[in-house]
Amino acid sequence: MTTISVLLVDDQSLLRMGFRMVLEAEDDIEVVGEAADGATGVSMATALRPDVVLMDVRMPGTNGIEATARITEALSDTRVLILTTFDLDSYAFAGLRAGASGFLLKDTRPAELVEAIRTVHRGDAVVSPRVTRRMLEMFAGKLPDSDGAGPAREASHAVEDLTPREREVLLAIASGLSNAEIAAHLTVSEATVKTHVGKVLGKLGLRDRVQAVIFAYESGLVRP
Repeated sequence: MTTISVLLVDDQSLLRMGFRMVLEAEDDIEVVGEAADGATGVSMATALRPDVVLMDVRMPGTNGIEATARITEALSDTRVLILTTFDLDSYAFAGLRAGASGFLLKDTRPAELVEAIRTVHRGDAVVSPRVTRRMLEMFAGKLPDSDGAGPAREASHAVEDLTPREREVLLAIASGLSNAEIAAHLTVSEATVKTHVGKVLGKLGLRDRVQAVIFAYESGLVRP
């Protein structure tokens, strides 16, 4: 059995203790460290190279957004799960754009926390269609125009490298569909969808489905 290493980054010691108790009850998860602020979290992540980081957003000094960006940029194999108190927290959404693979409410049930960690460790994202739509509504006015210069234009060119089926899959991901739902929509197997998703992420240089959603909008392929 593969053991998933987890780093806890939160300025509330009682919360860290609670998360540790929940996670260490699982045979396939190991808490390898704790940090009380973002800067310490970054340095510990660099040293320990955990599989998953549970990252609080609002901390003194280096906040969770900056810490997430630094970790995901430096450690391509480490996934970050943002922890937040409210599902409308704009800071949490900013964390997704900084490279996080999803976010969880701090009062999430233990079983959901464990499954979320396993999910992002597999390379998937933890963002429901409802949250995806809310995130895009929040950022709709901030997304660059696809006819402009810079990253948006580069994204538009990158889409041209996709096959028609891969583009269909990207559009489905941007709509918040799961692999099973995409398979039903395209009348193919889930294994085939998973292969297409992997190719889409690889061709576009994206980490996961969260980045694929953002890319689809920033490239102009989908409009809010």
